[in-house]
Amino acid sequence: MDSQAVDFSLPNVGPGPDPFSLSALPDDVSFVVIFFQRDFYCTNCRSQVQTVADRVGDFHDRDAEVVSVLPEPRERAAEWQSNYHLPYPLLADPEASVSDSYDQPVRFGILGRFSDFFGRMPEVVIVDRRGSGPQIAYVHQGRSTFDRPEIDDLLAELDDLRVDSE
Repeated sequence: MDSQAVDFSLPNVGPGPDPFSLSALPDDVSFVVIFFQRDFYCTNCRSQVQTVADRVGDFHDRDAEVVSVLPEPRERAAEWQSNYHLPYPLLADPEASVSDSYDQPVRFGILGRFSDFFGRMPEVVIVDRRGSGPQIAYVHQGRSTFDRPEIDDLLAELDDLRVDSE
């Protein structure tokens, strides 16, 4: 599955570099787990970011940084941050340009493209930063608003990636 990961620069309302980019992370961060959210109002997204926050230490134990990308303006992302106090970067992608560059799935044709509320589905991407350039090592593209990988499955994926390189 390895393919070149797209570096990007987005406003960050959470901890970490602002603006955030893959290249701005310290060298000891081997992996970046990017959670592409649907929109500001998505209750499943809100639940997911809180669940990830509860388990962020498990990701850090695997040399992975967690990042959540919200296809909303900085002000909306800042509302999430003030409500949830996420211990990881929360990025605003108001034009959904980064989400689109990582092929976040969109349903319902033109209606889905017109409104993320109707069409944007969740996606999780693991970027492997080891080696000559960041590579996409894992992708889960949700087919519904509920279709999201379990945290333990993502941690197992990171474990497998770490073992494969040894």
